[in-house]
Amino acid sequence: MPILRIRSVLLSLLALIICLPLLALVGSWLEWNATSADVLMAMSDTVLPGYAATSLLLCLGVALGVTLIGTSTAVAVTLFKFPGKPFFEWALLLPMAIPAYVVAYAYTDFLQFSGPLQNFIRIQTGLEGRMLPEVRSLGGAIVVFSLALYPYVYLLARTALSERASQLMEAARMLGAPLQRRILEVAMPLARPAVAAGVALALMETLADYGVASYFGIQTLTAGIYKAWLVMDNRIAAAQLATMLLGTVMVLLQLEKMAQARMRFSSLRSHGLTSDSEPTSLSGLPAIAMSTYCALPLFFGFVLPVLLMLRPLMASDLDVPWARFIDWALNSLRLGLMTALLAVTLALVLSFSLRTKKDIATSMATGLIGLGYAVPGAVVVVGLLLPVTWQQQHWPNSQLGFWLTATVLGLIWAYMIRFCAVALQTVQSAYTRIPQSLDERPHCWFL
Repeated sequence: MPILRIRSVLLSLLALIICLPLLALVGSWLEWNATSADVLMAMSDTVLPGYAATSLLLCLGVALGVTLIGTSTAVAVTLFKFPGKPFFEWALLLPMAIPAYVVAYAYTDFLQFSGPLQNFIRIQTGLEGRMLPEVRSLGGAIVVFSLALYPYVYLLARTALSERASQLMEAARMLGAPLQRRILEVAMPLARPAVAAGVALALMETLADYGVASYFGIQTLTAGIYKAWLVMDNRIAAAQLATMLLGTVMVLLQLEKMAQARMRFSSLRSHGLTSDSEPTSLSGLPAIAMSTYCALPLFFGFVLPVLLMLRPLMASDLDVPWARFIDWALNSLRLGLMTALLAVTLALVLSFSLRTKKDIATSMATGLIGLGYAVPGAVVVVGLLLPVTWQQQHWPNSQLGFWLTATVLGLIWAYMIRFCAVALQTVQSAYTRIPQSLDERPHCWFL
């Protein structure tokens, strides 16, 4: 028993250290002063309502886009057989490999007024002026985010349909329901919790983004945080704005957890598929149409942006510093490996401890780390710099600030805030598949 208590205390302290920047954001309200109050009042009277309205419209548009693309492609690859289906099952996840701001850069260069597409149209038609709508707009941002983030919905919806839909679809078919009715009244309601969870994840990433919003000139809540910090030079006001955004993310996180709980509650696992419950085979024109439909989001979300980025690279005569790029790539790989190893190890330890001995300390540590799930990068940066600034004010001769801001320690700390929660969510979801009786008396090498 004393060993278990020591283990719980150590895990709680570790979780507290990792999430210290988030706690510093909440603590920023204790430093309320007249200057920060004036900044917040000035922003609330001028730009803050516009930031909130733009963020709301952006989230609504992205939610609609990722729902339509992700759900329809998940239904296609799960309930139908058509040429290329095995390829599309994994290839539709490829847009997750490209950050949204990279997709924004590629499309802006190609579609802008002076871009190659509009120049080609003007040459061929003899017309003048703008040929296409402005890509750097709220509508353009919605399209970019929808193409980059739909795999969140696709992956969860595909998993839900593959695990739950087959038996009920077969029962509905035996009762005489046509295919369209089986999809709309059986498959789609089963996938609804998964779709809600995927939309919540996509919206968290949308709120966390700064690159697309900044490049497209869209004033969102994240842009307001940076403006309060960099333009108005008030870290307290920036931290307080960050807590507002953090509260929005926590609401989305709670919705995602509720959807995940409904997914587990309604789980119907089949031990085998009969021939009647196999996906519907398509041939001829419907098969071609289905393959084309699945290829569209893959083409516009991954293939075309990659080609657009390679085009200026191949046409350029500049001497590309490949040695420096390789060094940067290796640095990114090293940081990723270190963060992944630390995050997965901590997630395994916490999940195993919570599974074997669910005490208050371990539960609080797990919940504390869960706050970092999909926290916006702006919130992490502000929260990380707050304790560093406080430490420099009180102990100016200390080297802690140097080690956190001039080395990789600060980056790893920031990465751990976000990705520990992701690893913890994944490990805990896997643990729900293991019967509790199998690990009543567990033995683990790291505990």
